[in-house]
Amino acid sequence: MNPGYEIGHRYRIICSLGEGGMANVYLAHDIVLDRDVSVKLLRLDLRDDPNTKRRFHREAMAATQLNDPHIVGIYDVGEDHGLQYMVMQYVKGTDLKAYIKEHYPIPLPQVIDIMEQVLSAVATAHAHGIIHRDLKPQNILIDENKNVKITDFGIAVAVSQDSLTQTNTLMGSVHYLSPEQARGSIATKQSDIYSLGIILFELLTGKVPFEGETAVSIALKHFREEIPSVRKQDKAIPQALENVIIKATAKEPSSRYSSATEMATDLKTTLDPQRANEPRLNLQQDDNGETKILDIKKLKSDDKQSANIEPAKQSSKRDSKPWWKKYGIICGSIIIVIMLLIGGWWFFIRQVITPDVEGMSVIKAEQKLRRQDLRIGKITRIYSQTVDKNHVVETTPDANHKTRVSTPINLVVSTGVKQWRMADYVGENYSSVAANLRRKGFQVHKESVYSDDVDKGQIIKQNHKKGTIIKTASDTIVFQVSAGKEPIKIPDFKNQDISVVQQFANKNKLQLTTQEKKSKTIATNHVVSQTPRAGSTLNHGDTLTVSIANSGNQTKTTNIQINIPFDGNGGQRENRVQVYIRDANHNLTMEYQDITINQETTINVPFTLKQGQTGAYRVVRNGRTIMSATNITG
Repeated sequence: MNPGYEIGHRYRIICSLGEGGMANVYLAHDIVLDRDVSVKLLRLDLRDDPNTKRRFHREAMAATQLNDPHIVGIYDVGEDHGLQYMVMQYVKGTDLKAYIKEHYPIPLPQVIDIMEQVLSAVATAHAHGIIHRDLKPQNILIDENKNVKITDFGIAVAVSQDSLTQTNTLMGSVHYLSPEQARGSIATKQSDIYSLGIILFELLTGKVPFEGETAVSIALKHFREEIPSVRKQDKAIPQALENVIIKATAKEPSSRYSSATEMATDLKTTLDPQRANEPRLNLQQDDNGETKILDIKKLKSDDKQSANIEPAKQSSKRDSKPWWKKYGIICGSIIIVIMLLIGGWWFFIRQVITPDVEGMSVIKAEQKLRRQDLRIGKITRIYSQTVDKNHVVETTPDANHKTRVSTPINLVVSTGVKQWRMADYVGENYSSVAANLRRKGFQVHKESVYSDDVDKGQIIKQNHKKGTIIKTASDTIVFQVSAGKEPIKIPDFKNQDISVVQQFANKNKLQLTTQEKKSKTIATNHVVSQTPRAGSTLNHGDTLTVSIANSGNQTKTTNIQINIPFDGNGGQRENRVQVYIRDANHNLTMEYQDITINQETTINVPFTLKQGQTGAYRVVRNGRTIMSATNITG
């Protein structure tokens, strides 16, 4: 879809915002209501697919039922040349996945605030009987003021909907998928609660809890393995906050929070001092049919008790049976128990090779150790010039040594560098520089400013000079980063005098082009029409064109550039400049322009001249005439 195309004769496409498996999303301008919107347009190759069209329609219907400040609003739904489209609220910002990547680590109070907004939106959806089923950071938008909005109800399902459409189909993103969804069961409100627990995990750690080479391997981990402890990665995280993750991601849906509101209530107090010494939450999970070691003494005792309570008649009959029938069950059970004990003994005394986890994050190191039936022991933290923060420096025992299974492997983990000699990052890409410094343990902040000369995303200025020694414990690095050229919103100049337009063009560094047009309704030298239209945006250096009315007399407009030098003598920081012109509409006694400059400045002045007429100008700086001309011709 090309910029400028109008959908439904109302929504003018500006640019692409992203592409998905079902639809493409564009930034557009609503011509009728004069506002920017997001337009989701069904992909061309899917417009004849009834299932996709039904899912697209379901998303629109699901979202239009919901009215919450933290859910992206739906404005309009329609069809244009056979393509279905949906018009949504435009959220200027980014998705939560990208926000975590750029700002991690996120302060704990902000994590709580983000989750409370998400939980509010989910509670509203659940109250209307709608389950999202695909909650993930990519479907959560966060604007420039850190306001959160959930989008993409493309696979949301009403609770009352026929369950046949929900089973046997694995939907949603596997990293945030609940165990029951991974098994192909029906998604419930507790399935969304599980996804919210994973999102909270990622906000606190910067990563998802389970990784794998395939979607299936990740899904298996969701219902087989425990969620890794966030406090092992960062001891500063309160146990009360980790307990929220533990409860939200319980394997059994019945063990999770009963509602998003209950989860929000628990989350709200996790940073309170009263909960500082809260113990780790331990949930009694179903054993899922796991093998257990039987107690031989208990087994014998139980067998004797069951034998003693039998009637005497049955006992006498049993005495007449052969011994192998009489004691066969007991002997068989003893043999099974002995085999299990021998197998367990072998399992726990066998030796494995200690894997190499140096340079890995603590979470990945733990996963690799567990695959070898080893566990993490004591964690010691040290400064390191070469290893990223929260990554393993070394292990005890060392890598590639034989050790018995279940042996604790002690880790030495980097807290980043203690101090660092600041480099010159001006002109470099902020995202990569910030990520590198955060890996070293620094707090990095960004200040966005508009710039005509520096590309968007590049660093303009830094608060620590090159060569300065900075410390991770006390120094924050602040970068001034280009937000690109400042957009200049063009007002409606119709019926305005040309001098108003000229002042606006000079103030905003725009090139002004004028042309004359006869008009019986617009006063002479007033604007008849303009390009671009009102409400559009330009950047510094762009051209603004206006048509101005004339009375029918033959005139011609000529633009003259006047270079005004700056006078810094005596320590002056500003000069007041007054410009007087003479043309068909002005005389030299009328002040045309009054500006303040702090450097050499060039202005464009249009002279409207009748045939044979000459124009003139005079420039006064700080009360003294510094230049003039009397021979301006058309």
